[in-house]
Amino acid sequence: MIITVLGAGSWGTTLAVLLANKGYAVSLWAHRPDFAQELARTRENVKYLPGVTFPDGLEIAQDINAAATDADVIVAAVPSQAVRETMELLAGINLDGKLMVNVAKGIELGSGKRLSEVILETLPGVDPSMVSVLYGPSHAEEVSGLQPTTVVAASSNLDTAKRVQEIFHTRMFRVYVNTDIVGVEIAGSVKNIIAIAAGIADGIGFGDNAKAAIITRGLAEISRLSAAMGGDPMTVSGLSGIGDLVVTCLSKHSRNRYVGEQIGKGRSLDDVISHMNMVAEGVLTTKAVVELSNRLGVDMPITRTVYAMLFEHKPVEDAILDLMTRDPKPEL
Repeated sequence: MIITVLGAGSWGTTLAVLLANKGYAVSLWAHRPDFAQELARTRENVKYLPGVTFPDGLEIAQDINAAATDADVIVAAVPSQAVRETMELLAGINLDGKLMVNVAKGIELGSGKRLSEVILETLPGVDPSMVSVLYGPSHAEEVSGLQPTTVVAASSNLDTAKRVQEIFHTRMFRVYVNTDIVGVEIAGSVKNIIAIAAGIADGIGFGDNAKAAIITRGLAEISRLSAAMGGDPMTVSGLSGIGDLVVTCLSKHSRNRYVGEQIGKGRSLDDVISHMNMVAEGVLTTKAVVELSNRLGVDMPITRTVYAMLFEHKPVEDAILDLMTRDPKPEL
């Protein structure tokens, strides 16, 4: 089996190494040709995943068309807002029979579409039953260090989900399956917004009570949006929901939590983003989800509060006060 991974950030590189170590022939494509040349020369992703040497079965692809044409499986590991642009590069390729696996987490800005929808819209020749996502609590730093990790492969087609499970499953990377691709994508994307809120609480100096409230009520927002889009309410209790939410809100590795923490400490969003080496998906996903929730009439107060702090320059203290002084409501 030949697998092509599109996107040479920390997660794309981690998965490419994992798959090559399983014995697959893997091509890793980087958007920038100069970066691809550097990866090929050093056999290590010094910028995004230092210390992890590429196995012999991992090749660096210079030509995305050739890499995708030869592949049986295409893994999309580019930032969420670059998925459409990257898929458009494949428009002239015969993709019939190829398995598409998206691992980016986010909602497309403007369209409000889930990323599997973006793939299908951009590549009409792809069989919808062959599209899947791989989500869950899985920091690249830990997966590449062979620390125990569990994720979920989701597809509307159970056989496809099982095939992804078989491809990625290892002794330390346990893969479950789910046919609720809607719920998995919504949970795995919106949790990044809640992690920004959790980071803001850290930056202000709030304690465990606040963090627990953000995680719990954030899960309620994820559940409401997922249900409005046709997702299974049970999915939020799984790996892409509570699992990924907890790790993203608490971990030192979380880029989204870090962004929130710096905002809570008084830095501007532009300043924080300009000094980061990697993409914090939750920032633009916040914009996309606010637009989506307004369109669907879904109440998401934490998400809207994060939006106000990030994009409307609302003082953190005022935003938190507004959130806490809303009218009392029933929990469920």
